[in-house]
Order: sequence, then C-alpha cells, then structure tokens
Amino acid sequence: MSEIIRVTELVKRYKELVALDHLNMSVEKGEIFGLLGPNGSGKSTAINCILSLLQYDSGEVMIDGKKMTPSSNDLKAMIGVVPQEVAVYDELTVRENIDFFCGLYVKDRKLRKRYVDEAISFVGLEDFEKFRPKKLSGGLKRRLNIACGIAHKPKIIFFDEPTVAVDPQSRNKILEGIAGLNAQGATIVYTSHYMEEIEQLCSRLAILDRGQVIASGTIPEIKHMIKKNEIITAELDGLAPKDLDTIATSADVLSAKYDGRTLKVEASGRSNIVSIMNLLEKQGYSVSKIFSVQQSLNDVFLELTGKELRDE
Repeated sequence: MSEIIRVTELVKRYKELVALDHLNMSVEKGEIFGLLGPNGSGKSTAINCILSLLQYDSGEVMIDGKKMTPSSNDLKAMIGVVPQEVAVYDELTVRENIDFFCGLYVKDRKLRKRYVDEAISFVGLEDFEKFRPKKLSGGLKRRLNIACGIAHKPKIIFFDEPTVAVDPQSRNKILEGIAGLNAQGATIVYTSHYMEEIEQLCSRLAILDRGQVIASGTIPEIKHMIKKNEIITAELDGLAPKDLDTIATSADVLSAKYDGRTLKVEASGRSNIVSIMNLLEKQGYSVSKIFSVQQSLNDVFLELTGKELRDE
C-alpha cells in the first residue's frame, strides 16, 4: 500500500500551550486507521490541521502526494468528514440535507441525485428521507450525519466518535457501514472511545499524548510494547500439592494457586496456556475448562498515557 496521508513535524501552539509537538504520522491508502488519545492529547487539533481548517505554526501535511493548503479545493473534494457533533440543518429534510452537502462537491444534478439516493440507501434512511432532523432518533441523526459526509464519494473519510450515544441497532449499522465504505476502497481515519470498535475495525492505529505520537502500528504490535503478565484459569478436581509445586516452578510461571476447584496461574509473557494445559494432561488431570486473560488495548492505552480512554 502507498501513503495517502503524511504528516511531518507538525507544530501548533496556542500561546504558551503546545497542542501539537512535532507530530509525525502516516495513513496508508485503503486502511482503517485509528487515532486515539486522552482528553487534550491533540487529536482534534491534528485532524483540523490535516483538513486545513486550522492554521499551524510549522510542518507539512501531504494528501495523496500533494501539499494540503486552505485553497486545495481538489484535495478537499476527495475528503469526507463525519464530526462527533451532528452537523445538519434542522430546516431541511433528510434528502435535502444530503443533497446540500453533496452539492458542495458534485455540481451535476443527475449524478448528484444518484449519489444522494445511494447515500440514503447506504445508511438505511429510505423510510425517513422526507423527515426533518428533529423528528429523528439519536441513532438516525447519526446515520444522517454519516450520509452527509460520504455522499460525494470521498476517497478519505474522517469519523470522529460516530457511535456516541446511539442505540445498539444504529451502532451496528454504523460499524457495518464503515467497514463497507472501506471495502469499497475508501481510506478511513477513525476515533472512538470504544476499544472493541477499534479492535474490530482498525488495521493500524496511533496513540497521541501531549501532541505527539507515543505509539503506532498494528494492534498486535502495540500490545507487544508493554509487558503484561498473563493470567491462566483452569477448572479441575483434586490437584495434588506436589503437582501444584511442579506447575509453580515451571518456566515463565510467577505464581500458581489452587482452591480445590480452580487453578490460577500467573505467567510472564504471552501464550502460556498451551504449556500449562500440556503439563496438566501429563500429570493425568482432566480439565473441564481453561482460559487465559491477556492485556487488552485499553491496558496498553492506560500504561502508555496513564489514563483510561473513556475518561476523555
């Protein structure tokens, strides 16, 4: 894949506050890229600078191999933005809203009508196209927000917290839609408070803190950046003390406890469950259930930034 977004040494100051501190990041064409960070990390500032909605002090933003500037209308036409706050006109119907935003980039009426029809169908608003936004539920407003941002068929789409405060049905519809847009060739930049969404959707991500990228890569690569012990739990009957001692002194095992029914093993590193299972079978035990708990993406985020992602 080739780069479609490159940010180099981006600096943005608000008087004494350095919002972006020589920020460097890149997004590959055709991927879903997660952009994460605690409150005040610089995520929104970075996005606004990439979109040339905010003037920065120094650095460079390249979109599809061209320098992005406030007058780069050709580049802006290939970008769609779905903001966190629903940004539609209450006096216009669903169809009229989508047609308005699509019309900013698509002047041909026949082509624009087809694009609007496809956007309405894509987000599942066929039964609501004559409704005004105030008559829609929160989830339906979110879908309308998405339709307005993607109707002109952009190559790059920025999604900022698109599933906040929506019902499960709309949330699933939105996530399926984002995956569908990516399958059609769109490059997605995605921010969310929900780790399960990031793990479900994103091929790579960057974690921002204090205006800098402190970690980037695939999710497995980022998880390997921290050392987190693995907890293995097994359910079995009659584990003898000598066999417990054998487990406790095995390689990579830090501790082993047994309460008469449940064995809990703390081991360093990852993927120790197979060796523990093999050892128990070798000792002649029948295990009814065994599972391990490894670090989550939220564990990584917490260790790197000192904050919970959902505290933002």
